[in-house]
Amino acid sequence: MRYWWVNQNQTYRQEVEGGYLWSPKRRADGARNPFYEYMREVAPGDLVFSYAGTVIPAIGIAQSFAYEAPKPAEFGSAGPNWSRIGWRVDVRFQELDIRVRPADYMAQIAPHLPDRYSPLSAEGSGYQGVYLTALSPALAHTLIGLIGQEARSVQEIVNDDAFRIRDVAVGLTEWEDHLARAVEGDRSMSDTERHAVILARRGQGRFKEAVMRFEECCRLTGVERIEHLV
Repeated sequence: MRYWWVNQNQTYRQEVEGGYLWSPKRRADGARNPFYEYMREVAPGDLVFSYAGTVIPAIGIAQSFAYEAPKPAEFGSAGPNWSRIGWRVDVRFQELDIRVRPADYMAQIAPHLPDRYSPLSAEGSGYQGVYLTALSPALAHTLIGLIGQEARSVQEIVNDDAFRIRDVAVGLTEWEDHLARAVEGDRSMSDTERHAVILARRGQGRFKEAVMRFEECCRLTGVERIEHLV
Protein backbone atom coordinates (compact mmCIF):
# COMPACT_ATOMS: atom_id res chain seq x y z
CA MET A 1 0.00 0.00 0.00
CA ARG A 2 1.13 3.52 -0.83
CA TYR A 3 -0.21 6.79 0.54
CA TRP A 4 -1.24 9.88 -1.42
CA TRP A 5 -2.30 13.47 -0.75
CA VAL A 6 -4.65 15.23 -3.17
CA ASN A 7 -5.40 18.96 -3.12
CA GLN A 8 -9.03 19.31 -4.23
CA ASN A 9 -9.92 22.92 -3.51
CA GLN A 10 -11.52 23.43 -6.94
CA THR A 11 -13.02 19.99 -7.48
CA TYR A 12 -13.54 18.41 -4.05
CA ARG A 13 -17.30 18.00 -4.27
CA GLN A 14 -17.28 16.67 -7.83
CA GLU A 15 -14.49 14.16 -7.24
CA VAL A 16 -15.64 12.89 -3.86
CA GLU A 17 -19.27 12.49 -4.91
CA GLY A 18 -18.25 11.01 -8.27
CA GLY A 19 -15.71 8.63 -6.74
CA TYR A 20 -12.60 9.54 -8.70
CA LEU A 21 -9.46 11.63 -9.12
CA TRP A 22 -8.90 13.42 -12.42
CA SER A 23 -5.97 15.43 -13.70
CA PRO A 24 -4.69 16.68 -17.05
CA LYS A 25 -1.79 14.74 -18.52
CA ARG A 26 0.43 17.82 -18.82
CA ARG A 27 0.53 21.50 -17.94
CA ALA A 28 -1.13 24.04 -20.24
CA ASP A 29 2.26 24.78 -21.87
CA GLY A 30 2.76 21.08 -22.68
CA ALA A 31 5.43 20.51 -20.02
CA ARG A 32 5.33 17.52 -17.70
CA ASN A 33 3.93 18.05 -14.24
CA PRO A 34 5.14 15.66 -11.51
CA PHE A 35 1.82 16.03 -9.68
CA TYR A 36 -0.03 14.76 -12.76
CA GLU A 37 2.57 12.06 -13.43
CA TYR A 38 1.91 10.65 -9.95
CA MET A 39 -1.57 9.64 -11.17
CA ARG A 40 0.10 6.84 -13.14
CA GLU A 41 1.69 5.42 -10.00
CA VAL A 42 -1.50 5.00 -7.98
CA ALA A 43 -2.54 1.36 -7.54
CA PRO A 44 -5.71 -0.32 -6.27
CA GLY A 45 -5.74 -0.43 -2.47
CA ASP A 46 -3.67 2.74 -2.01
CA LEU A 47 -4.92 5.25 0.59
CA VAL A 48 -5.72 8.81 -0.51
CA PHE A 49 -5.99 11.79 1.88
CA SER A 50 -8.20 14.55 0.50
CA TYR A 51 -7.32 18.16 1.37
CA ALA A 52 -9.74 21.03 0.76
CA GLY A 53 -10.48 24.30 2.49
CA THR A 54 -7.54 23.96 4.97
CA VAL A 55 -8.77 20.59 6.35
CA ILE A 56 -8.71 16.87 5.53
CA PRO A 57 -12.43 16.23 4.86
CA ALA A 58 -12.23 12.73 3.36
CA ILE A 59 -10.10 9.61 2.92
CA GLY A 60 -10.34 7.33 -0.08
CA ILE A 61 -9.25 3.90 -1.24
CA ALA A 62 -8.00 3.69 -4.84
CA GLN A 63 -10.11 1.28 -6.88
CA SER A 64 -8.19 1.30 -10.15
CA PHE A 65 -4.98 2.21 -11.90
CA ALA A 66 -4.98 5.44 -13.93
CA TYR A 67 -6.72 5.34 -17.29
CA GLU A 68 -7.42 7.92 -19.97
CA ALA A 69 -10.72 9.75 -19.60
CA PRO A 70 -12.31 13.04 -20.72
CA LYS A 71 -12.36 16.00 -18.36
CA PRO A 72 -15.49 15.49 -16.22
CA ALA A 73 -18.39 17.60 -17.44
CA GLU A 74 -19.31 18.38 -13.81
CA PHE A 75 -16.08 20.36 -13.41
CA GLY A 76 -17.81 23.18 -15.29
CA SER A 77 -15.59 26.28 -15.36
CA ALA A 78 -12.95 24.78 -13.04
CA GLY A 79 -9.57 24.48 -14.71
CA PRO A 80 -10.36 26.39 -17.93
CA ASN A 81 -6.83 25.73 -19.24
CA TRP A 82 -6.84 22.00 -18.49
CA SER A 83 -6.66 19.65 -21.46
CA ARG A 84 -9.83 17.84 -22.51
CA ILE A 85 -8.33 14.35 -22.02
CA GLY A 86 -6.49 13.40 -18.84
CA TRP A 87 -5.85 10.69 -16.24
CA ARG A 88 -8.60 9.29 -14.07
CA VAL A 89 -8.36 7.00 -11.03
CA ASP A 90 -11.47 5.50 -9.43
CA VAL A 91 -11.55 6.09 -5.66
CA ARG A 92 -13.98 5.03 -2.94
CA PHE A 93 -14.13 8.10 -0.68
CA GLN A 94 -15.41 8.33 2.87
CA GLU A 95 -16.16 11.81 4.19
CA LEU A 96 -15.01 12.37 7.77
CA ASP A 97 -16.87 13.69 10.80
CA ILE A 98 -13.56 14.72 12.39
CA ARG A 99 -11.82 17.04 9.94
CA VAL A 100 -8.24 17.70 10.97
CA ARG A 101 -6.70 21.07 10.12
CA PRO A 102 -3.02 20.30 9.46
CA ALA A 103 -1.92 23.83 10.35
CA ASP A 104 -2.96 23.11 13.95
CA TYR A 105 -0.63 20.09 14.21
CA MET A 106 2.53 21.11 12.41
CA ALA A 107 4.70 20.10 15.38
CA GLN A 108 3.75 16.47 14.64
CA ILE A 109 3.48 16.79 10.86
CA ALA A 110 6.47 18.96 9.88
CA PRO A 111 9.21 16.40 10.74
CA HIS A 112 7.71 13.99 8.18
CA LEU A 113 7.23 16.42 5.28
CA PRO A 114 9.40 15.61 2.26
CA ASP A 115 12.01 18.08 1.05
CA ARG A 116 10.66 17.70 -2.50
CA TYR A 117 7.02 17.75 -3.63
CA SER A 118 5.68 18.48 -0.15
CA PRO A 119 1.90 18.94 0.01
CA LEU A 120 2.15 21.56 2.75
CA SER A 121 4.22 24.61 3.61
CA ALA A 122 6.04 24.82 6.94
CA GLU A 123 3.05 26.82 8.26
CA GLY A 124 0.59 24.10 7.25
CA SER A 125 -1.10 25.68 4.23
CA GLY A 126 -1.57 23.67 1.04
CA TYR A 127 0.53 24.49 -2.01
CA GLN A 128 -1.70 25.68 -4.83
CA GLY A 129 0.42 24.06 -7.54
CA VAL A 130 0.23 20.59 -6.00
CA TYR A 131 -2.51 18.20 -7.12
CA LEU A 132 -1.41 14.67 -6.20
CA THR A 133 1.76 13.83 -4.28
CA ALA A 134 3.13 10.82 -2.42
CA LEU A 135 3.28 10.62 1.37
CA SER A 136 5.75 8.61 3.41
CA PRO A 137 4.31 5.88 5.66
CA ALA A 138 5.48 7.93 8.67
CA LEU A 139 3.51 10.98 7.57
CA ALA A 140 0.47 8.89 6.64
CA HIS A 141 0.46 7.15 10.01
CA THR A 142 0.77 10.53 11.75
CA LEU A 143 -2.30 11.80 9.89
CA ILE A 144 -4.22 8.60 10.65
CA GLY A 145 -3.37 9.04 14.32
CA LEU A 146 -4.61 12.64 14.29
CA ILE A 147 -7.86 11.75 12.54
CA GLY A 148 -8.46 8.74 14.76
CA GLN A 149 -10.84 5.81 14.46
CA GLU A 150 -12.48 6.95 11.21
CA ALA A 151 -9.13 6.79 9.43
CA ARG A 152 -8.18 3.49 11.05
CA SER A 153 -11.49 2.00 9.92
CA VAL A 154 -10.78 2.94 6.30
CA GLN A 155 -7.32 1.42 6.53
CA GLU A 156 -8.78 -1.78 8.00
CA ILE A 157 -11.08 -2.13 4.98
CA VAL A 158 -8.02 -2.43 2.71
CA ASN A 159 -6.43 -4.99 5.03
CA ASP A 160 -9.61 -7.08 5.18
CA ASP A 161 -9.27 -10.28 3.13
CA ALA A 162 -12.89 -9.84 1.99
CA PHE A 163 -12.15 -6.45 0.43
CA ARG A 164 -12.31 -6.60 -3.36
CA ILE A 165 -11.22 -3.89 -5.77
CA ARG A 166 -13.85 -2.89 -8.29
CA ASP A 167 -12.95 -4.29 -11.71
CA VAL A 168 -14.83 -1.91 -13.98
CA ALA A 169 -13.36 1.52 -14.64
CA VAL A 170 -16.06 4.18 -15.03
CA GLY A 171 -16.17 6.76 -17.79
CA LEU A 172 -15.65 4.17 -20.54
CA THR A 173 -18.69 5.19 -22.56
CA GLU A 174 -17.42 8.79 -22.58
CA TRP A 175 -13.99 7.56 -23.66
CA GLU A 176 -15.50 5.55 -26.53
CA ASP A 177 -17.37 8.71 -27.62
CA HIS A 178 -14.05 10.59 -27.59
CA LEU A 179 -12.44 7.94 -29.80
CA ALA A 180 -15.34 8.11 -32.23
CA ARG A 181 -14.96 11.89 -32.48
CA ALA A 182 -11.23 11.46 -33.10
CA VAL A 183 -11.96 9.10 -35.99
CA GLU A 184 -14.51 11.54 -37.43
CA GLY A 185 -11.85 14.25 -37.47
CA ASP A 186 -9.11 12.06 -39.00
CA ARG A 187 -8.68 13.38 -42.55
CA SER A 188 -6.04 10.75 -43.35
CA MET A 189 -8.90 8.24 -43.74
CA SER A 190 -11.45 8.16 -46.53
CA ASP A 191 -15.11 8.81 -45.77
CA THR A 192 -15.84 5.10 -46.28
CA GLU A 193 -13.06 4.05 -43.85
CA ARG A 194 -14.20 6.54 -41.19
CA HIS A 195 -17.79 5.36 -41.48
CA ALA A 196 -16.76 1.70 -41.15
CA VAL A 197 -14.55 2.32 -38.10
CA ILE A 198 -17.22 4.37 -36.34
CA LEU A 199 -19.83 1.66 -36.96
CA ALA A 200 -17.41 -0.99 -35.64
CA ARG A 201 -16.73 0.98 -32.45
CA ARG A 202 -20.32 2.02 -31.75
CA GLY A 203 -21.60 0.58 -28.49
CA GLN A 204 -18.30 -1.04 -27.47
CA GLY A 205 -18.15 0.85 -24.15
CA ARG A 206 -21.65 -0.22 -23.17
CA PHE A 207 -20.98 -3.76 -24.37
CA LYS A 208 -17.81 -4.00 -22.27
CA GLU A 209 -19.61 -2.74 -19.18
CA ALA A 210 -22.37 -5.33 -19.69
CA VAL A 211 -19.89 -8.19 -20.18
CA MET A 212 -17.93 -7.24 -17.06
CA ARG A 213 -21.03 -7.73 -14.94
CA PHE A 214 -20.55 -11.46 -15.60
CA GLU A 215 -16.83 -11.83 -16.32
CA GLU A 216 -13.85 -10.90 -14.13
CA CYS A 217 -11.35 -10.89 -17.02
CA CYS A 218 -10.98 -11.64 -20.72
CA ARG A 219 -11.36 -15.40 -21.24
CA LEU A 220 -8.82 -15.42 -24.07
CA THR A 221 -6.02 -13.27 -22.67
CA GLY A 222 -6.66 -13.12 -18.92
CA VAL A 223 -6.42 -9.29 -19.02
CA GLU A 224 -8.46 -7.77 -16.18
CA ARG A 225 -8.29 -4.03 -16.89
CA ILE A 226 -11.24 -3.29 -19.14
CA GLU A 227 -9.72 -0.13 -20.62
CA HIS A 228 -6.98 -2.27 -22.21
CA LEU A 229 -9.51 -4.46 -24.05
CA VAL A 230 -10.71 -3.35 -27.48
